[in-house]
Amino acid sequence: MLQRLGVDTVFGYPGGTALPIIDSMTKYKNIRYIVPRHEQGAGHMAEGYAKSTGKVGVIIVTSGPGATNIITPLADALNDGIPIVAFSAQVPTFSVGTDAFQEADMVGISRSCTKWNSIVKDIRELPRRIEEAFKIATTGRPGPVLLDIPKDISAGTLNKEIEKFYGLNFPPVEPYLFSADPEGELKKSINHAAYMINNAERPVIIAGAGILNHPDGPNVLKTFSRKANIPVATSFQGLGCFNENDPMALHMIGMHGSIYGNLAIQAADVVIVLGSRMDERATANTDLYCISARKAEKKGYGGIIQFEIQPKNINKKVQITEAVEGDVTENLKRMLPLIQSHPHKQWNNQIQEWKKKYAFTYDRAVQDQETIKPQHVIEELNRLTERIKKDIIITTGVGQHQMWTAQFFRWKYPKSLISSGALGTMGFGIPAALGVKLGNPDKMVIDIDGDSSFCMSGQELATAKHFGIPIKVIIMNNAAQGMVRQMQEKFYEERYNQTIMVNPDFDVLCQAMGCETIHTTKKASLTKDLKKFINWNHPTKSIVLIVDVDQSEIVYPIVSAMNRSIGQKLCYYM
Repeated sequence: MLQRLGVDTVFGYPGGTALPIIDSMTKYKNIRYIVPRHEQGAGHMAEGYAKSTGKVGVIIVTSGPGATNIITPLADALNDGIPIVAFSAQVPTFSVGTDAFQEADMVGISRSCTKWNSIVKDIRELPRRIEEAFKIATTGRPGPVLLDIPKDISAGTLNKEIEKFYGLNFPPVEPYLFSADPEGELKKSINHAAYMINNAERPVIIAGAGILNHPDGPNVLKTFSRKANIPVATSFQGLGCFNENDPMALHMIGMHGSIYGNLAIQAADVVIVLGSRMDERATANTDLYCISARKAEKKGYGGIIQFEIQPKNINKKVQITEAVEGDVTENLKRMLPLIQSHPHKQWNNQIQEWKKKYAFTYDRAVQDQETIKPQHVIEELNRLTERIKKDIIITTGVGQHQMWTAQFFRWKYPKSLISSGALGTMGFGIPAALGVKLGNPDKMVIDIDGDSSFCMSGQELATAKHFGIPIKVIIMNNAAQGMVRQMQEKFYEERYNQTIMVNPDFDVLCQAMGCETIHTTKKASLTKDLKKFINWNHPTKSIVLIVDVDQSEIVYPIVSAMNRSIGQKLCYYM
């Protein structure tokens, strides 16, 4: 079934109840089985593979702890909309519910972190359930599904062709499902959205991951922005959907996003949201979000337009003026002929002034050649890779390094950033990089990690050695849980409780797992070491660049999510 569905790579860990499945795979040499050092690593590898290729990431794990160890990746994939199919082996059907050895109720445990899950209790169900799993994972907003397969089912043999099986039926979730005239409703919504855009004086686009889920998405977005002369801001997960070197780019918005992007959203009379959920990290206080658009709506000519494939995300946190349900890119294509060109000269001039005045920055006035600012590491990486970015995919862990990467690296190409967004999973970077490299063998894959994130999954470099997967890793070592430490500095009177780390010798540790290492301790040698790192080219061996950075640096700007608007200047702690 997996071969027929086009699966070429599986991530997982063997175990007793999974052996019938694992053993059967020896017959199919064209399916790679990648064994991590921890099942959570398998889940993040599948996420990196799926998100960077658009294919389904497949996980196979054994029962009990093997299955429970993939809960975090499943939750991560559900939040970020990544298509995953996980097969968890289970104790035999006659042992289910008896607290058997390595038994866990995976259907119950995974219910809240999957789009759909099921236990297979009859071998005749298995082919259909597998097809349903792949269909559900990839239909609508992508996401994870889980099939729990007892050992007696996976060890069985289906000898007779199934003519008909009466089981559950999953109708497709169509836009305007409960409308008597779905096509008419969609046309009406598109026409109203076009009317609002054509009459806007200060429009702005917020582009999210939904644009990246369609192969035509970035090009259609570019065409729309060009035709209507509308600047484009992106959510964190939308980075790469719009070339950030374009003058119309407002870069990442939100809690640690650009001041100019956030100001534009607050000043806009029409905000067009394309495939973004608008969570609290993007909006801060929702009562004050898009405040000018809300005022324009009351006057009858402006407001917020949301293009969204998942109906439950509409009006979920922010009240919308007009919702366009369905595939974002396809609906944007339908609206394009209705859009009129408008120069918006005064508005775009204002935005360019904001971009000059409020550019991402940090204290560059350090006189010594010793101290390395973490932002400088990203700036140098950005400068040295400018001409080869088309051939680079970057993954990250979660923390300060993740935000500095988003801020100071200029994203030009779709799916060039693979990172944990809504769940914020530390340890995501290295296993995700392995999955990305397996799915994109011709790309240079760089994981930018913090020391604390690295320590959560660094053992997966042994997986890289085992399977000869060459990735590149930058460890931004500030010997702290940086993001939490800066909260303690700003909001807890500098009580650094449990956030200062005692790290291993990263050189020795990484070399023990078969990696080449470079250790940068001085600013004067950073550029030379980065060049060596970038130029490293080995078919099977990974390289790790350890950079000792200034522990005292803080991610700016910071927008308070408690009681301030994301556009109020007072909420930017500088």
